[in-house]
Amino acid sequence: MFKKILIANRGEIAMRLIRTCKEMGIQTVAVYSKADEESLHVRFADEAVCIGPASSAESYLKTANIIAAAEITNADAIHPGYGFLSENSKFSQICEEHKIKFIGASPEMIDKMGDKSSAKETMKKAGIPTIPGSEGIVESLEDAQKISQKIGYPIMLKASAGGGGKGMRIVRKAKDLLKAWEDARQESKASFDNDEMYIEKFIENPRHIEIQIIGDSKGKAAHLSERDCSIQRRHQKLIEETPSPFMTEKLRNEMGDAAVKAAKAVKYEGAGTIEFLVDKNRKFYFMEMNTRIQVEHPITEQVIDYDLIREQIKIANGEAITGNNYFPNLCSIECRINAEDPYNDFMPNPGRILNLHLPGGHGIRIDTHVYSGYVIPPHYDSMIAKLITTAQTREEAITKMQRALDEFLIEGIKTTIPFHQKVMEHPDFISGKYTTKFMDTFEM
Repeated sequence: MFKKILIANRGEIAMRLIRTCKEMGIQTVAVYSKADEESLHVRFADEAVCIGPASSAESYLKTANIIAAAEITNADAIHPGYGFLSENSKFSQICEEHKIKFIGASPEMIDKMGDKSSAKETMKKAGIPTIPGSEGIVESLEDAQKISQKIGYPIMLKASAGGGGKGMRIVRKAKDLLKAWEDARQESKASFDNDEMYIEKFIENPRHIEIQIIGDSKGKAAHLSERDCSIQRRHQKLIEETPSPFMTEKLRNEMGDAAVKAAKAVKYEGAGTIEFLVDKNRKFYFMEMNTRIQVEHPITEQVIDYDLIREQIKIANGEAITGNNYFPNLCSIECRINAEDPYNDFMPNPGRILNLHLPGGHGIRIDTHVYSGYVIPPHYDSMIAKLITTAQTREEAITKMQRALDEFLIEGIKTTIPFHQKVMEHPDFISGKYTTKFMDTFEM
């Protein structure tokens, strides 16, 4: 087993990784930027190395600094968490060259699945349903016009190298294509240094349902059931739950089998997620694959009683999985608590936390890195905590979440807690009849 793992991340996921490593008897190295000197992951890791100034580009994305930190501390593996370098094939490759184990997908796999247009081709070949659209990258505006005409509007322009909702535009009419094409390419170039686009048919009012998969180096793969991530804004997830209230046994088996098939088609190793769009007739289409741990992984852990980080580390160490599929035994909901003002178009609201009280009690889990007196830096993602409730029934998980949100006290900054309180009372959420359009009509 690994003796020492460097955690190439920050915030709540860095804390989450440290906890599992401690339980496994593995030493940890935290890396941090100047802005994160006071962060909890720095305090709780066995060693900590400063890797640069506040900007992500000069610290958490600086491959050379992270590798240097791993070498001076003699770390034999690196866990990238999610975001930053977690799906960067060059980083995975450099780890390999320095004989440091990258706890995540191989460079080939990241390349294969990270480029969304080639991922789609791979899935087509494996017999997984995909959304009609362009065959690979769209070379020019003229081609975009032809393809859009052929598949019919509305269409979705997507950045090939994208993620986090960047470089995406819905186009409902032919006359709007030019502006959307230019805007999406511009945004993609700025975010990923790549302006390649592909086109998909836009599925009206779908559910966004993903399947958690796991695969080992022996060629085995299994699924750990679904997560419903339909409540999102600007393509960013806000609330996730499992099991999905939209799910039927038949659909779960079909989607689970398709996800396992997808994992085997790319010989996937580690924990990953296959994301699908599901239309109102319960027809599902492959959307993308995430070759990393997801923000929302705790709800799966809660309903199948497995530590996914532990599994990731064991697989990276060459251990085999059983290959059994797992199904939800309980109901779990996650609310992402962000330092944002929900009454002002969710504007980020960094600053000092003056007072903090975290909810507790049976079936409550909180993944966070903040404490009273902590200053939230303005340089990174605004998520400061994940509140997860787990119960025997969905109804119970909702009432537990309502109680926990009422008990969650943060003073000094604005957070999205009032937004989550409103959603938990919303008739469409309570009935489970929501789609990805939920936020379009939602009012604070």
